[in-house]
Amino acid sequence: MTGQSIGIIGAGAWGTALASVMAQNHDSVLLWALEPEVVDAVNSGRGNPLYLPNLDLPAHIRATGDIAEMAGCSALLLVTPAQHLRSTLQSLPQTDAPFLLCAKGIEAGTQLLVSEIVSELRPQNPLAVLSGPTFAHEVAAGKPTAITLACESEALGKVLVRLVATPAFRPYWSDDVVGAEIGGAVKNVLAIGCGVVDGAGLGLNARAALIARGFAEMQRYGLARGARAETLAGLSGLGDLVLTCSSENSRNFSLGRGLGQGKSATELMADRRTVAEGAFTAPVLLQSAISLGVEMPIVAAVCALLDGSASVGQVVETLLSRPLKAER
Repeated sequence: MTGQSIGIIGAGAWGTALASVMAQNHDSVLLWALEPEVVDAVNSGRGNPLYLPNLDLPAHIRATGDIAEMAGCSALLLVTPAQHLRSTLQSLPQTDAPFLLCAKGIEAGTQLLVSEIVSELRPQNPLAVLSGPTFAHEVAAGKPTAITLACESEALGKVLVRLVATPAFRPYWSDDVVGAEIGGAVKNVLAIGCGVVDGAGLGLNARAALIARGFAEMQRYGLARGARAETLAGLSGLGDLVLTCSSENSRNFSLGRGLGQGKSATELMADRRTVAEGAFTAPVLLQSAISLGVEMPIVAAVCALLDGSASVGQVVETLLSRPLKAER
């Protein structure tokens, strides 16, 4: 393993944390950053204070602003946000390296999952999805983390599990790529909803109810897109949902909390350097659900708050006035 060169495309908090994990097993880790100041900080200061402060990076992690350099790596971790992945791939030279997809979301306009974007643009590259309950700062600090590594090929999946595993970073292989992606995309939207509950002071009962009913929406949508129920109930689905809906460390939860306090989405996102992916995923997810005939009232409520078409009081009233029915 140490002879391989590992490339990470995207040097935000998650990409930087993954670089620190990869550096534990591999002698050469190349980190691509869009911002020149991040490249300089990694190479000269051995850190990334812009996105992940107070982390010392080992000397064998090198940063570059030239994406062409990434084509020489043995394996590539794609951490670019879902809405920018297409343009990033279009600028990446051809390579035979397997892609490990680490972004969560659904592409606006196409309703494609991240794996579907990659399959469309780079059908020759083997791919896998890395998704689960992971706050970047905890992963970088070496705190225990379990995550799903989804790959249709069991042989490749086992290779990639060994590629990324460390004593504190434990991947579990699955062959359900769609299920792993659905969980990661939907939980971001539901986390905004939980943040709204917190910001509006609606209480812990309401938050627990939203998590449970939100999970039901995730299951309905995931099954309609071909996911397996056990995947959605695993680390990349329920596990990630619980984490993201329960902490202010979640960018999506923080965005929702601001909405719950009466601020607008435009105001809250104006100064954000990091991406609250759920804000971009929500309207695409709702459109996709409608086209599939899947009912997702919580996702619809989040969309109404994001686009300003309803207030917190109005969406709560709408949800609470829905017909009484059996739990399923």
